[in-house]
Amino acid sequence: MTNNRILVTGAAGFVGRAVARALPPGRLRLVDRTRPDFPGAECIAADLTDRRALPALLDGIDAIIHLAAIPGGAAEADPAASRAINLDASLNLIEAASGRARFVYASSIAVFGAPLPDRIDDATPVGPAMTYGAHKAMVETALADAVRRGDIHGIALRLPGIVARPSTSSGLKSAFMSDLIWAARDGSLYVAPVGPDATIWLMSVDRAAANLVHALDCPSGPAINLPALRASVADLVAAVAGGRPSAITYRPDPDLEAQFGRYPPLATPLADGLGFRHDGDLAGLVQSIWSTT
Repeated sequence: MTNNRILVTGAAGFVGRAVARALPPGRLRLVDRTRPDFPGAECIAADLTDRRALPALLDGIDAIIHLAAIPGGAAEADPAASRAINLDASLNLIEAASGRARFVYASSIAVFGAPLPDRIDDATPVGPAMTYGAHKAMVETALADAVRRGDIHGIALRLPGIVARPSTSSGLKSAFMSDLIWAARDGSLYVAPVGPDATIWLMSVDRAAANLVHALDCPSGPAINLPALRASVADLVAAVAGGRPSAITYRPDPDLEAQFGRYPPLATPLADGLGFRHDGDLAGLVQSIWSTT
């Protein structure tokens, strides 16, 4: 499939750029609201909420990796924008791609909400607690229904926290994971909004991109949980700092920690059997992060 013509939406974003790096540029059509800048690829600025733009974007396309979305914090602040971008645009793209392209959808562990059960596996039902997760779950359902009807070949992957994002105002409530990493690396002051014993699910951006590309050749089916590293915040900081002193202090926000810092053990036999992988261990995660900075 990687030798076919591939459309990547949200291609100017953090994960989108990593996906572009993982594929032959001459086969790529990269789309975002701001024109992506990637040598050798066809780069287009387009608004996916405009259904009229979709036929031209899909012309000659064999597969789609759909990443375009507004993040959780921004979605919660503006649910109408989340509906337009995270839900309606995704549904329109699935409909437009039906019968003509393979569809890989970047979903999220936000579909599980909070409080979380003692363990999450392939049978755990979704129960989103935020607008972002609700819209992701709705798109998962629509894609699974289109697959069931035979209208499209597709799969949704539930991504964990992807690190380490640049230290900018991203609108991600989970951005503290990346901020912790940069602060631990640099020895800089940082007040973490979760405690040191908070548990999180992590994946490097390059591993996330590799999993999304791998999905291009996987069987169609329902949404699946990707394997992820589960670690305490204290262990993550120690792995990044490598024995150096840390200037990180902790001031937990109970609501944020309940949503993003209490992830239980994760079992992913379905994804494991299909060949999806996490970063191995914290040392591998850190090495992957440094290789992309």
